[in-house]
Amino acid sequence: MIELLSEERCIGCNLCVSVCPTDVFDEVPGALPVIARVDDCQTCFMCEVYCPVDALYVALQAEQLTGVSEEIVDQKEF
Repeated sequence: MIELLSEERCIGCNLCVSVCPTDVFDEVPGALPVIARVDDCQTCFMCEVYCPVDALYVALQAEQLTGVSEEIVDQKEF
């Protein structure tokens, strides 16, 4: 399940919006994309794979949000 979109790393390229097969993200003109439909995530990792700046974190085998923070992801303590 998609857990995190890093506001610090994201460059607003919207590749995640384009590659997501289940339309989880919303493109926001003049702003960063939004994880709008987290429950629709199929954990395919396409957004994470295509992100050129590693701004996304997808939790493996999670059926609900785990509450991971950007600090934890940055420290690789997940």
